[in-house]
Amino acid sequence: MELKVLTQMQVTLLLLLIVLTRTGTAADDQDLLGCPNKCGDVSIPYPFGVGVSDITGKNCYLEKNLELNCTDSILYAGNVEVQNITLVGQMEMNFFVSSICKINISNGKNKSNTPTLQTASFTISSTDNKFVSIGCDTYGYLNSYVDQAKYSTGCLTRCDKNDPNVKNMQRNDGKCSGIGCCQVDIPPGMKNISIQASSFDDFKSFSGNSCSVSFVVKNGGYSFKMDHLKHIPFDKAPMVVDWTVGDGACNVSKNNDNYACTSNHSVCEDPPYANRNGYQCKCKQGFVGNPYLRTGCTDFLECTTGNHNCARDEYCHDIPGSFECLCPVGLTGKATNGGGGCQPKKEDDAFTKIVIGSGVGLIALFVGVSWLYLMHQKRRLLKLKEKFFQQNGGIILRQKLSARGETSQSATIFSVEELKKATNNFDESLIIGRGGFGTVFKGVLLNNEVVAIKKSKIMDSSQVEQFINEVIILSQINHRNVVKLFGCCLETEVPLLVYEFVENGTLFDYLHKQGQVPNVSWKTRLRIATEAAGALSYLHSEASIPIIHRDVKTANILLDESNTAKVSDFGASRLVPLDQTEIATIVQGTFGYLDPEYMQSGQLTEKSDVYSFGVVLVELLSGEEPFSSHKTEEKRSLTFHFLSSLEKDSLIDVLENDILDEENKQEIMEVAILAARCLKLRGEERPSMKEVTMELEGIRHMDKHPWTNTSQDFEESQYLLSEPQSTPEHGYSSGQQSTGFDSLRELELINFGNGR
Repeated sequence: MELKVLTQMQVTLLLLLIVLTRTGTAADDQDLLGCPNKCGDVSIPYPFGVGVSDITGKNCYLEKNLELNCTDSILYAGNVEVQNITLVGQMEMNFFVSSICKINISNGKNKSNTPTLQTASFTISSTDNKFVSIGCDTYGYLNSYVDQAKYSTGCLTRCDKNDPNVKNMQRNDGKCSGIGCCQVDIPPGMKNISIQASSFDDFKSFSGNSCSVSFVVKNGGYSFKMDHLKHIPFDKAPMVVDWTVGDGACNVSKNNDNYACTSNHSVCEDPPYANRNGYQCKCKQGFVGNPYLRTGCTDFLECTTGNHNCARDEYCHDIPGSFECLCPVGLTGKATNGGGGCQPKKEDDAFTKIVIGSGVGLIALFVGVSWLYLMHQKRRLLKLKEKFFQQNGGIILRQKLSARGETSQSATIFSVEELKKATNNFDESLIIGRGGFGTVFKGVLLNNEVVAIKKSKIMDSSQVEQFINEVIILSQINHRNVVKLFGCCLETEVPLLVYEFVENGTLFDYLHKQGQVPNVSWKTRLRIATEAAGALSYLHSEASIPIIHRDVKTANILLDESNTAKVSDFGASRLVPLDQTEIATIVQGTFGYLDPEYMQSGQLTEKSDVYSFGVVLVELLSGEEPFSSHKTEEKRSLTFHFLSSLEKDSLIDVLENDILDEENKQEIMEVAILAARCLKLRGEERPSMKEVTMELEGIRHMDKHPWTNTSQDFEESQYLLSEPQSTPEHGYSSGQQSTGFDSLRELELINFGNGR
């Protein structure tokens, strides 16, 4: 058979550059996120790695010598295929075979290759490999270079040229006995190796063999065949190397910043051979895992895995790095195999009985005292809730509700536990409003109804019965433009009120939160004004007992999902006895909206709400807040500026941009005149809320039927809504709808700084 001739090549294997500078220290587990842990079927344990993490951008390997590459699902160290890596410090690779072959008998040309493995991190395992040479005219060398010193080992094999039939050699199939195949052990510590195969007589001594082959192979990895003298069917052989990290022994490396054994339960070990250019890390006894990671070594858990010598599994208790065998409570003895086992304790052990009895007694005493304390606290809380319930008029409310009978409009008495659960114990993140009279929380009742829960700040104990009457009356109000009062909770120091929840916030926010809401059209403003006026008219005239709101302002007019107005916040409201038209009371309200007559006299009437509503109308016309300290003195008070502009026939100075057009001039003028009438200094000259509502509804009706406008009114509105003239000879006057601008002079007498 014609021998296969290998091509000439020089295999120079540089797994990676041997560098003096380390590339890093042992990694945290998080540092390896984004690093591949397998290439094909081969696992890649740290400190080895492929490239850099695509998450952290850090190297996936500890040092340059340990960098691998993965190509077509095959793992390589340099250009050597890696088969397996273990954390006990070994790597199996397919390393190249050295060969020299006769390729031309006539001219004596040969083809040879000399593979090299040059890296300080890899040492040929002396216990797991053999050096083998194949041929009948062959000798092979395994050379090692360490610290500038050269070491070599090898073997030779020759055959009898007088036996061309090699009859005796056929008995050596499967054996490497020295005839056709020789092998030797490998000395410890051989690294930076080269393999060289040679011929004694240039293949002249034996005609059946024209190649010499030498290689390192792991134990059991090669079986000699006679056919291999003619043709070697492989160019690589499995080889085992010991790998290390660093470039010094443990006692030196421990003091370096790049010391690799950083796991809390790892130890450093020097390699067994003399030239210790590196070290290995291992987990301590009783721990398993990767010692090169900070959290890599974990407890082995001998009890869980059954690796213990306890007499029974239940006697075994894992401890860090080991285990212990303990007898259960009530038994004594040695719990290990062959230790005699666990036996019941003697009954006459008086001391043990005393200790156990004392312990049980102390535990019982502690449990008893704790139970009594909890019962005491529970009773104290119940008494406190009962005290608040009575103090806040709970008994009176219960009696009145019982006398009236159960109806769908009856006020509900809520428990404090219900409202705590509804508001997640009054979580501040659920606060939807704060005011002078309290804080409002958003809550969800057990029936999934969303409500607003008002937590008031103060409660006048002398007015408990009046408060209860107000709760009953307000809970019966069923008007689409009044926020519904569902009930109250009287088990807290200050009562909690539960209202209908209105989604879109306040009219104040709707008008004044720039950039958060779109520009409000005039039709929407007029509709909201009409709805709010209707609600106040209902409270004044149609409720079973007239109610004066006392704090009418845009912040107390809420808007639902369709921007329908709902009057809210009756914290300052007062019920008016049927036989009275005014009430003497402490002045309360919001500065800018307060009725001047009420501020001076302290007499609260329905016309006080009318004045405040007039301010709301001016806000809707102007888009300005009732009072601004940043403006000039004549414009600081919105009502004063509005009435002054109206008196000077320059209403356009007050109107908000973009609300005026040719179609609504007359409506805006009518609303402005109505607002001025509401702002009259004397309450008796103001219209009632019922009249205000009717006029607003008429103005809205005029929008739907524009032919009802008179030419005279249209001319007046054209004039008042035009730019102010330079000559003062034209003033506004109307015999039918006198605005009473003389009140401006009287307003100057009022000190607005003293209002609230």
